[in-house]
Amino acid sequence: MSKPFTLSDPLSLEDLRSFAGRAARVEEGSVRLIAGGGVLAAYAAVLYPIGLLDEAPTVLGLRTYALTDTEPFDVVVPVRSLLQRLERSASELERRDPDHFAAPVDVSTPIEVHTVTWAAISPPRGGWVRSGTLDPALLQQAAEAGIAEVAEAVPEAVGESIVRKVRGQVWSRPVDELDHIPAGAGFAALSLGFLGEDEVAVFESGPWTRLTTKRGHVLVKRKPWTLAR
Repeated sequence: MSKPFTLSDPLSLEDLRSFAGRAARVEEGSVRLIAGGGVLAAYAAVLYPIGLLDEAPTVLGLRTYALTDTEPFDVVVPVRSLLQRLERSASELERRDPDHFAAPVDVSTPIEVHTVTWAAISPPRGGWVRSGTLDPALLQQAAEAGIAEVAEAVPEAVGESIVRKVRGQVWSRPVDELDHIPAGAGFAALSLGFLGEDEVAVFESGPWTRLTTKRGHVLVKRKPWTLAR
């Protein structure tokens, strides 16, 4: 059953469309939408392990949006289907209000999927403790170097298992000067459009690290050996 939600304004609709579009280019899969307390949290998986031998870290992107009069829900939906619903909402808004003066925007969610393994890994909603800041250039450099290395190491015709192995090795390496943050966090921040000139705030809660900018959040589940720092 579709779970409708109402975004507070047209700018939120455009932002969610942009976020979902970027997420679809990074990982052609699903997004998790959690509504509650007047907020929509949209999670996208950038990297996650498949199987015990997969070295890829768990790295999620997160954007939040203000909602109006929406019942709480927690669903996982195909990102391409969500983009179609968002396009439909944008078209309806354009037809109803060409000048976009209308405040709320209604969106219906696609049918849920129940086979997405990463969606069972839930970052904490609270309990975050700020541990410092870092230069966004460190994340950008790690992302660009990793993208180049993956492109060089993986031929176009290679099998998916080899691609995942190479990506896991590259993106699990720590960012220079940041031994507890994998390069995959930089890849997520760059690919989802979260990096700018402002410093990146670093928060921690249990085994999770959160990197926050004005544009969004990257959540990383740290490996056990990194917990005692």
